[in-house]
Amino acid sequence: MRIPVWVTAIHAAILAMAAGLFVLDRALPPDMGRGTEMSVVVTDSGGRALRVFPVEDGRWRLAADIDRIDPAFIDALIAIEDQRFYEHAGVDPLAVMRAALTSARAGRIVSGASTLTMQTARLLEPRPRTLGSKIVESWRALQLERRLSKDEILELYLSLAPYGGNLEGIRAASWAYFGREPERLTAEQIALLVALPQSPEVRRPDLRPANARTARAAILDRLAASSLLTPARAGEAAGEDLPSRADFPAAAWHAADEARRRAPGVTDIVTSLDGGLQAELESLARAEAELAGHDVQIAILVVETRTRAVRAAVGSAGRDRQGGWIDLTDRARSPGSTLKPFIYALAFDDGFATSGTRMADIPRAFSAYQPENFDRSFRGDVTVAEALQHSLNVPAVLALDAVGARRFAASLDFAGAHGRITASGDDDAGLAIALGGVGLTVREVATLYAALGDGGSARPLSWLDDQSDIDAATPAQPLMTRETADEIVSILRRAPHPGGRMPAELSRGAPRIAFKTGTSWGFRDAWAAG
Repeated sequence: MRIPVWVTAIHAAILAMAAGLFVLDRALPPDMGRGTEMSVVVTDSGGRALRVFPVEDGRWRLAADIDRIDPAFIDALIAIEDQRFYEHAGVDPLAVMRAALTSARAGRIVSGASTLTMQTARLLEPRPRTLGSKIVESWRALQLERRLSKDEILELYLSLAPYGGNLEGIRAASWAYFGREPERLTAEQIALLVALPQSPEVRRPDLRPANARTARAAILDRLAASSLLTPARAGEAAGEDLPSRADFPAAAWHAADEARRRAPGVTDIVTSLDGGLQAELESLARAEAELAGHDVQIAILVVETRTRAVRAAVGSAGRDRQGGWIDLTDRARSPGSTLKPFIYALAFDDGFATSGTRMADIPRAFSAYQPENFDRSFRGDVTVAEALQHSLNVPAVLALDAVGARRFAASLDFAGAHGRITASGDDDAGLAIALGGVGLTVREVATLYAALGDGGSARPLSWLDDQSDIDAATPAQPLMTRETADEIVSILRRAPHPGGRMPAELSRGAPRIAFKTGTSWGFRDAWAAG
């Protein structure tokens, strides 16, 4: 039987159209750029948000995760915006017909037929609202459905949907209006979050509360009509107060910067920080700095010895204070006497001294270098343990002279503490390392003391909770033997308290802390490490 020519022509036209659409789809794919530019959220190890970074244009746009959004909100959104979302392929012919009939009867446009996928296409590539734009959005919606799952399309929509001002996406709106993630929402919160993207500026609860209340009530009525709420619950929710606009989390300012540097391209960064401890130490740093004077800054770093996890990092006492924008945990400063334990550790390992070795704390010149103690007095004959506990300078320089200043500096460098030294080419300048004549950061000093508390093995600090921190994977480096580390810790535990003897009722049963203080030349920097 011969096939009619017109049938062949139709088949050829269909094939040509399909081929053309295939080529067009590949040649002009949807622009997903806006869907990849997301705010960064930095959390502590328990998931508590510490700081949120806006995108470059100042907008708050947080990547949505369907598994972390209240399912009741998803049900409400689909019931209001796109009831056949899981059935259509991007464009809903039934919705188009319904909208056309409704508008024809009313003589004006009453409702649109945009599916959630079409709205997502418009959010990805904003255009003026014209018939031509609607055709492009329909085509883009079909393209999105070919490339993404329904959940992925929902996540895109919920990341980009406008919520008024510089808020985009449900997470940004939930943080701004409710102060938390949208994992568990009340009926009134769900209704407001569904209503806002329809007219985000007109319905802003912080600027136009009457409009927001009316829109929320209308959504609640529709949810009740859809049996997603009881009429009683809808009425109760409609009477609830509207939220005000809140600030995004902005704690752990410098630590969050460091975490972001270590996890490029990641939008939700889980750090090793303890949010509660971080908040306490930020308050402590500010209070102590205010007592000390307007030109004083404070930095604090807390590291878990066993894991090297950074549990708290305070880069300054406040960005409103002089130098407060600088992360002082990462700026080299003179460490004062905090390196003395490591000088004696090297001397112990070399067999040059033990904790009971006696040394002369008397005036002595090392070529042109003549150290003296903090109180400008000398103790005479002392043991190494006493010299370290009282931070005597001459014995420390004697020990450094014995082990070699350059060798000691190399051991610090090997452990990850890269001293900044102005090379002068003579040994006298090198001996000043014992009293702080080298620049180290708080992070580097913490690395050394963590090694001291962990049997003498030095490892980099870890800032991220999921073990993705590249530095943290660096193998441990031996700084001293375990026996020496234990001996140095024992000596430091018996050091006198810097504030004098503590009352028995305050110190009874308290753990003995192995610590060392340090003061740089000119009293510019005061340290405490342990």
